[in-house]
Amino acid sequence: MTGSGLPLEGVRVVEMTHMVMGPTCGMILAQLGAEVIKVEPPAGDKTRSLGGMGVSFFPLFNRGKRSVVLDFAKSEDRDTMHRLLAGADVFLENFRDGQLDKQGLGADELRAKYPHLIIAGHKGFLSGPYDHRPALDEVVQMMSGLAAMTGTSDKPQRVGSSANDIMGGMFGVISILAALYQKRDGNQTGADIRIGLFENCLFLVAQHMVEYEMTGRKPRSMPEREHAWPIYDIFDAAGGDRIFIGVVTEGHWQSFCREFGLTEFADDPTLRSTTDRIMARDRIIPRVAEVIKSWNVADLSARLDALNICFSPINRPEDLLRDPHVLRPGGLVHNVNADGKPFRVPALPLEWNGHNIGEGLKVPVLGADTDAVRAELARQQKISSTGTAA
Repeated sequence: MTGSGLPLEGVRVVEMTHMVMGPTCGMILAQLGAEVIKVEPPAGDKTRSLGGMGVSFFPLFNRGKRSVVLDFAKSEDRDTMHRLLAGADVFLENFRDGQLDKQGLGADELRAKYPHLIIAGHKGFLSGPYDHRPALDEVVQMMSGLAAMTGTSDKPQRVGSSANDIMGGMFGVISILAALYQKRDGNQTGADIRIGLFENCLFLVAQHMVEYEMTGRKPRSMPEREHAWPIYDIFDAAGGDRIFIGVVTEGHWQSFCREFGLTEFADDPTLRSTTDRIMARDRIIPRVAEVIKSWNVADLSARLDALNICFSPINRPEDLLRDPHVLRPGGLVHNVNADGKPFRVPALPLEWNGHNIGEGLKVPVLGADTDAVRAELARQQKISSTGTAA
């Protein structure tokens, strides 16, 4: 689903961002229908040339945008930037504080020149003692305690994706939508928004902070945690495969035990409550593991699905490209990279009026839209000065 019918049609976003957090914000806004103009230096966004695990960064987070190259060493390009901002609804940036001031694009100056503009700055930290520091996803995971909760007490471990950067971009979208909503009654006052990568990660670990606040007990890391359910584990299946099974309700416990011949547990008077079963995990889990090992994952999955019990094979990212639910119509959208090569990517995790969003998006070639955007600005200036359309 592209083009007509998308909620942000008519919204113009000027983006000066790089890496993941800022570009994620722009990418989501573009998929929701906004016109996103990505302003790049003559050498292009450095993310374009990343390899290794960063090879997907630029195409994934810059789909659906227009690319305009401006050299701020040239007065005419600085003028073009300001004409863009004058007609924009939103300005996205993720530079360190003070960097854009040197270009005459600092928040204070922009607020004075363009009071209608929504300025969204994606930063390492919100205002405070650390606001001068740069930050990376891995840095804030270590700082916030997320790495300690993901790994063990001896070996903190980052989450296996750019989760904070991506979620930070999502908070950028949320705040921009709120600012646009505030302007719905003709109010032309913009907003100055700051999104913090560290605070985003803090939001993710808030459940553990509040647990400590309420109980005085230090939260244990996920691999070392106390289990809240009698069966909530990864098991070996036949053929060397593995599966996760979560038995979390009374009904699931009874149906699981009956289905897999564990009547000694279902009928045991000492295992009447969930707490009883949790305390007896030392004898329950080895017996369950013995039973599960005789099943292949396909047959076991079918049984668990029929029982409405939570389960999952232990997938790797590449396995998802063969998953029947991912491959359902609209689950993966087909996009085109800047080099013309197609690639598939999961659609936004929502449906808009029954449709998936993001099919057919293109990754912009560096500067591909510079001439067209300059021409549009020239036409707009001519109309503004003469009062008639050219």
